[in-house]
Amino acid sequence: MTKYALTVTCTSTRGIVAAIANYMADNGCNITDSAQFDDAQTDRFFMRVSFDSEQGATLDQLRDGFAETAAAFGMEFAFHDEAEKMKVIIMVSRFGHCLNDLLYRWRIGALPIEIVAVISNHMDYQKVVVNHDIPFHCIKVTKENKPQAEAQIMAVVEETEAELVVLARYMQVLSDEMCRKMSGRIINIHHSFLPSFKGANPYKQAFERGVKLIGATSHYVTADLDEGPIIEQDITRVTHAQSAADYVSLGRDVEAQVLARAIHAHIHRRVFLNGDKTVVFPASPGSYASERMG
Repeated sequence: MTKYALTVTCTSTRGIVAAIANYMADNGCNITDSAQFDDAQTDRFFMRVSFDSEQGATLDQLRDGFAETAAAFGMEFAFHDEAEKMKVIIMVSRFGHCLNDLLYRWRIGALPIEIVAVISNHMDYQKVVVNHDIPFHCIKVTKENKPQAEAQIMAVVEETEAELVVLARYMQVLSDEMCRKMSGRIINIHHSFLPSFKGANPYKQAFERGVKLIGATSHYVTADLDEGPIIEQDITRVTHAQSAADYVSLGRDVEAQVLARAIHAHIHRRVFLNGDKTVVFPASPGSYASERMG
């Protein structure tokens, strides 16, 4: 039995859920999980449906058959085979905690993705990546060669047919052009001290100011740098008895967990762009447990 997911976005109106349910029933599909949200402020409707195709319908058959229903409601929709792993490129600079965490989760199956390449502007993690049998690309970036470097990055994206790029503490600012071209397909992670503690050593700055909460934010990348639509956030408490090194250690742990959860939501098609923010449907019971490992 084939398992699929359907994602739908459209203007809010009456009868959408009924139309989708009727289509599923009429085509021998059994809904196993469903989530929906009607945003009264934007007048937009969002829905994600997991289902079994008991008659073995293909994605093309489901897509073609659903076209009439979609047209009636002006839906943007997509059918996905839940067995297919999303192709992902990870980008990293010299902080490797997020990269190492993602590689571990990928290796044990907690993060079901296909890592098609790792790109870095340094050679620090070449051996780690190659030892995982993953292609490694070192693309140096300077002010002078930035357009050429980004062209090389985009060439890797196109050659590998990557659907998602993850900035796992990649410390280079992407151009507006690349952000627009890859809109909704690049996920970043950063500490949540912004805009208070900018620049170098943010955890040291936080320590010196006696911060009591350390957090991290994962979001889609836009031309506004660290202000893209937020996917996932988390925090951990710190006390006066902890050192600046403790802040750094705890911060890295939070960053790794938040980034993994954001990727997990994206690859399972649970994240919907809604203007400057996102709608993120929770994972169905049982599917999220493996991500909490470690």
